[in-house]
Amino acid sequence: MNSDHNHTDTHIGSLTRALKQKALELGFSQAGIAAAQTLDHEMGLFQEWLDRGYHGSLSYMERNLDKRRDPENILPGARSVVVLTYNYFTPFYHDCDSAGSESHGKISRYAWGDDYHEVIPPKLQQLSDFLKELSPGAGTKYYTDTGAVLEKPWAVRAGIGWQGKHSNVISRTNGSWFFLAVIITDVELEPDTPHLDYCGSCTACMKACPTSAIVEPYVVDATKCISYWTIETKPEFEIPDAIADNMNGWIFGCDICQEVCPWNRFRKISEEPGFFPRENETCLEFRRIEEFTQEDFSARFRKSPLKRTKLPGLKRNIRAMKKKNSP
Repeated sequence: MNSDHNHTDTHIGSLTRALKQKALELGFSQAGIAAAQTLDHEMGLFQEWLDRGYHGSLSYMERNLDKRRDPENILPGARSVVVLTYNYFTPFYHDCDSAGSESHGKISRYAWGDDYHEVIPPKLQQLSDFLKELSPGAGTKYYTDTGAVLEKPWAVRAGIGWQGKHSNVISRTNGSWFFLAVIITDVELEPDTPHLDYCGSCTACMKACPTSAIVEPYVVDATKCISYWTIETKPEFEIPDAIADNMNGWIFGCDICQEVCPWNRFRKISEEPGFFPRENETCLEFRRIEEFTQEDFSARFRKSPLKRTKLPGLKRNIRAMKKKNSP
């Protein structure tokens, strides 16, 4: 009996190591495993965040709470959650005035190149297929910010890193400039040790946020966040003056809380050429965007994260910036 148990453990261990190695070969930066258990504590915090209205107009976050809590409601018989990171940091910086440019606005680093929804899912499919080769009949479901999955808590449980006070996941070896992806599977894999929190007494992100969106450690009020207003809100919603007056030059997203995080001295440069700045642009010229037709916009931002805000949304963001700059 003990021999069989040891053989099973050996098989699970070798399967887990092979899967992690394959993930790295596919370009993922880190791979961790969590047992597919219910996220009771994490869902309590998430529900409290929803109850405070900190999700703003993102009503989809209120749905499918049963799936967010229990991966078995996504994949019956789920045993393991594979958590993967994909670096997007590239060795470039914003080439326009940092805060008060009257002619250009900054793009969030993650959106300089191709949309990660275009880059990562094919690799998740390849990794899922690899797992099915090693474990015939395996069931899998994969996501990268595309389903009712709490990727950040799973990343903590899988030993990837911890959720910082700005709510992004931070890795001791990779910083925070990475995307998260998960594969839920009914295959038993060897779980990693959940990660400890290494923020300590640091409050750099909280102090640096120009709109005070980090209302308390680990809690972000999206309705005060520049990224929320410049990316997530529909174009017909004008940006409130309290946000517009403090946009610090950002017209799509905001990276300030990550830029000031001391753990990002351990950042890694992405090996994904698609994440490098398109047309060498890390900022956009207001006049050029204002003159764009829909055809211009579609051509320039094809398969880019910037298409999410749509042309009217991008023009709305520029209006807010120019209103701040006007006498």
